[in-house]
Amino acid sequence: MAAPSIRARVRAEMIDEIKAVARRHLASDGANLSLRAVARDMGMVSSAIYRYFPSRDELLTALIIEAYDALGEAVEAADAGCDRLDLRGRWHAACRAARGWALAHPAEYALLYGSPVPGYAAPDDTIGPAQRPPLTLIGILRDGFDAGRLDPPPAAEMAGPLRADLADLAGMLGGELPETLLARGMAGWTQLFGLISFELFGRINRTLPHRDAYFDHQTALMADLIGLPRTG
Repeated sequence: MAAPSIRARVRAEMIDEIKAVARRHLASDGANLSLRAVARDMGMVSSAIYRYFPSRDELLTALIIEAYDALGEAVEAADAGCDRLDLRGRWHAACRAARGWALAHPAEYALLYGSPVPGYAAPDDTIGPAQRPPLTLIGILRDGFDAGRLDPPPAAEMAGPLRADLADLAGMLGGELPETLLARGMAGWTQLFGLISFELFGRINRTLPHRDAYFDHQTALMADLIGLPRTG
């Protein structure tokens, strides 16, 4: 193997190891990462880690992008495993996948949807990965609308300025979804992550021990709000 290829492979392995150690720090210390602490755990001098991540923010960004991509892959795979015409089944599968990923990766979920990290502003590089989970829902809505199986709510329920904002958003998403239908979908998606956050951060755990059943009940209510048809 040529020397440049060996160096590239070693560099990639070091970057992966740094991120693995940083994820362990996320689990134990939260998002207030210290490059010095990561370097210490790896047995490196603190200056050496800056060859791979020049700042804490660049390391945080790498972790955020990986987490969004992992969540997106989980949601997309769940949706892909369903009958395309079973809109409600696709919704439930996507919701359960999002919750399952969050419960399996609580530190990464908290990095994405928990309290903002002081002094950190996410760069544009995070936008694409962050859009993957909600774009799965948009796909469900678009498929249902295009097939004539999902009717938009009446336009009268929405104020004019908000309708204009959502029309712009629909255009950015590359589709012709009615603004009122997009608004219902966004309401369902934001409620989904509120539900996951309440569970993950311990807000409902003592009062609702049967959380699987509660989650399915709540996501069914969201499906009703969106207007997803029942099968059978």
